[in-house]
Amino acid sequence: MKAFFIERYKEAGRIGEQPEPTVGDNDVLVQVHAASVNLLDSKIRSGEFKLILPYRLPLILGNDFAGKVVRVGSNVRHFKAGDEVYARPPDDRIGGFAELIAVNEAALALKPGNLDMEHAAAVPLVALTAWQVLVETAKLKPGQKVLIHAGSGGVGTIAIQLAKHLGAFVATTTGTSNVQWVKELGADVVIDYRTQQFENELRDFDVVLNSLGNDVLEKSLKVLRPGGHLISISGSPTPAFAEQQGLSWGLKLVMRLLSRGIRKKAAKRGIRYDFVFMRADGHQLKEITRLIEAGVIKPILDRAFPLEAVTEALAYVESGRSKGKVSVSVP
Repeated sequence: MKAFFIERYKEAGRIGEQPEPTVGDNDVLVQVHAASVNLLDSKIRSGEFKLILPYRLPLILGNDFAGKVVRVGSNVRHFKAGDEVYARPPDDRIGGFAELIAVNEAALALKPGNLDMEHAAAVPLVALTAWQVLVETAKLKPGQKVLIHAGSGGVGTIAIQLAKHLGAFVATTTGTSNVQWVKELGADVVIDYRTQQFENELRDFDVVLNSLGNDVLEKSLKVLRPGGHLISISGSPTPAFAEQQGLSWGLKLVMRLLSRGIRKKAAKRGIRYDFVFMRADGHQLKEITRLIEAGVIKPILDRAFPLEAVTEALAYVESGRSKGKVSVSVP
């Protein structure tokens, strides 16, 4: 089958032939119609996660997709050939930039009926991230105040809509050209990071979702009330994350040291700090499907590239210029 893959870390990657995936008893084989491009793909390609996620090379990239079921394993009960589905595959079985992918049934959900394949492919990773931060970790409640950094990005655009659905007061940060646009997504307050300092403008927030660097992470402590919750999807992983991932004693120690500074500063202010590395979850994705079909959440698609242009698509996402998500169409 045709796929985009890397043979070693820090290389650009290329389109070529790869073996079709093996379909286990609990797996669903999907013909990929579209996949989404995420910064995670670039970080995996650069080798940034090779200690945490020890992939075997060559590796097909692509961390979420939409397509049609070709066949199912003997234990699969909830899907059949012809179903239109979408998913964020488990960490150790990525490979959306390909004509075919085999995914455990538990990671899969039926595609929202009101979305085409390109828009559906743009949903799983970012929507599951927003869900696992706001619903699962923060347990966001009506009336609470949440700051969502990078509101015009993939996670930000979904998180704003989800937080408003949950009844929260939402602030976000973005560039000058996107201020009005993120207001239309539902943000109550928009901080233009080019002309304003969010830490000087906001106070007494209950939750912050950070997707930016360590400098923003530390400044975010200033906007939280005592008892508030700082949740990061980038930056410093915690010992709890290392435990969840089943990492070695040495890596647990490294992560304890890396996150020590922010954990200590948060504790001084009476603030809880958590690091979230999103995981595949078909049940949560079904809940997200329900919200999309009800019109509560609308995925934002910036551009769709052909499979042959994955390298260009990755460069576009890395540039930080995209509004919402970028998809790859698979013929």
